[in-house]
Amino acid sequence: MADAYDFSALARADLKTLTPYTVPNSAVKVRLADNENPYDFPDEVRDKIFESARKAEFNRYPDTDAVRLREKLAEYMGVAKENVMTGNGSDELILSVMLAFGVGAAFAVATPTFSMYGIHGQVAGAREISVPRREDYSLDVAALLETAAAPEVKLIIICNPNSPTGNLTPVETIEKILAKSNAVVVVDEAYGEFSGATARPLLDRYPNLVILRTFSKAFSLAGLRVGYLLARGAVMTELQKVKPPYNLNTFSQTAAITVLEHLHLFQTRVKAILVQRERLLEGMVSIPGIQTYPTAANFVLFRTDLPANQVYDSLLEQGIKIRYLGDPVLSGCLRVTVGTEKENTFFLGALRGIVGG
Repeated sequence: MADAYDFSALARADLKTLTPYTVPNSAVKVRLADNENPYDFPDEVRDKIFESARKAEFNRYPDTDAVRLREKLAEYMGVAKENVMTGNGSDELILSVMLAFGVGAAFAVATPTFSMYGIHGQVAGAREISVPRREDYSLDVAALLETAAAPEVKLIIICNPNSPTGNLTPVETIEKILAKSNAVVVVDEAYGEFSGATARPLLDRYPNLVILRTFSKAFSLAGLRVGYLLARGAVMTELQKVKPPYNLNTFSQTAAITVLEHLHLFQTRVKAILVQRERLLEGMVSIPGIQTYPTAANFVLFRTDLPANQVYDSLLEQGIKIRYLGDPVLSGCLRVTVGTEKENTFFLGALRGIVGG
């Protein structure tokens, strides 16, 4: 009876076209695909985390409000702790935003951009309206505002710096959008520590602003999934309604707090990554047939004269994994994470051999 049952009749019709998100787990020498921090996690911070974790009561539920972590984040970002909400990575927070404001409505998103907005929007039953960026990947502000003026549009999504293009939208441009729109404006600052720019000063003046940030990039905690958002007033109230209880486990909270207590170590690594980014850009520009794009993040978008899939496969054969972009708007483009000096040198040598060969 069960074998003959048609379970497809129970599935949501609007999700039948959605392909589950997967990441191939290939063994490689150099991982430059996911924009992770390439440097080893500081031993002294790791030791402090484990020392604190030994005192934790793992048989008890975690602090559902993550009070200590939110206090640390409030100090770091210069806001009240009531303006901070934590999550199991930015992915959970993106879904929370969609659940709070996107269900049965629409969201405008400047594309190409981080694919999870489209995926979580579809999961939440929200309709995506793509607003193409200009040829240089800057925002088409007029088009974005015109789209957002429709009453069914409840959200505007702007990644800043944008992924996978790397370019930065001036804070003044974001303020213009906030001032002229009735929608909730989500500014994703996952790479904010690398750009040095933030919409944080606008939070006091614009109640429709939500800022997303993460510990996965600059703070080397990609494996522990810690994200947070900044919002205030009625917007935060609605977001709290959809936040799952106990969503951030005790160990991750402990680790994130400890990282914030050792900020200087991670800031030193950020500076090292920025130095390596310039070296990587210089090396790539010197290779005939390679075109790079300006970046304010810890990665570089580039185009080659050869087919992108050919370059990607050739690098993978040599043990180097970068990001192949399947977006038609980015046809011919690839994205590489800034690695250590040794990793960047290995990548540049391999890329020169492939393109020059």
